Amino acid sequence: MAKKQFTDQMGRTIEVNFPPQRIVSLVPSQTELLFELDLGNKVVGITKFCIHPEEWFKNTPKVGGTKKLNIEEIRALKPDLIIGNKEENQREQIEMLMKEFPVWMSDISTFDEACEMIVQVGALVDKEKESKTLAENIRGSFDELFQSEEIKRIKERSPTIAYFIWKDPYMVAASNTFIDHMINLLGMKNCFQFLDRYAEIKLEDLKSAAPQFVFLSSEPYPFKDKHVTEIGLEMPNTHVLIVDGEMFSWYGSRLLHASKYFKKIFS
Repeated sequence: MAKKQFTDQMGRTIEVNFPPQRIVSLVPSQTELLFELDLGNKVVGITKFCIHPEEWFKNTPKVGGTKKLNIEEIRALKPDLIIGNKEENQREQIEMLMKEFPVWMSDISTFDEACEMIVQVGALVDKEKESKTLAENIRGSFDELFQSEEIKRIKERSPTIAYFIWKDPYMVAASNTFIDHMINLLGMKNCFQFLDRYAEIKLEDLKSAAPQFVFLSSEPYPFKDKHVTEIGLEMPNTHVLIVDGEMFSWYGSRLLHASKYFKKIFS
């Protein structure tokens, strides 16, 4: 099998057996992307959070969580390629794996970087044509979204928003995150953009910011209707709703469906 070099999104060059035959995916959104690229017989390990697609989740060996990988399980699978992400995986564990296996890392905080990742992963796994088509379709779907009346109205109003990802303590998506970038793309203003990454806040901070919208993400914390009621009582002039966190934060093939979702929630 031929060797081939690739550069990941962290600027690291790796050498892999090409095309790779035993892939371990350490990130849910990228696992779903590999399925979209028809690599079912080559993905030999995923994390316990790689819940899509369901058949992979049921039948593919698990290698722990994204931040608590089972290194021995990964070794036992004898991967010839591991695909991870700078934010979602723990640096120390990734560096350990790098000493033994080719590890390709994504580093994504913008829509363009997500589309670039899709194409780069496609090239890495010998699905370049398919990945380019997928990225083009995603870009096209968002171009259509931005021309829709729903998004035009949002951009005209430029409403303020707080996007919650966790409770006890409350945490919001702030600057330098993919979620924040998506919020800005949709024409909204993140009222906690002055904070960095995923920031802990108190309800008093939320009241002071007085956003027009509060989005409670369905993941990683599973916000429910009772939480909408709780915050709604504290913020009677704010529109509080639960949103699909996968649509705002999964940067793989899920983006192909995100544009329709955004159009629907703003209609």
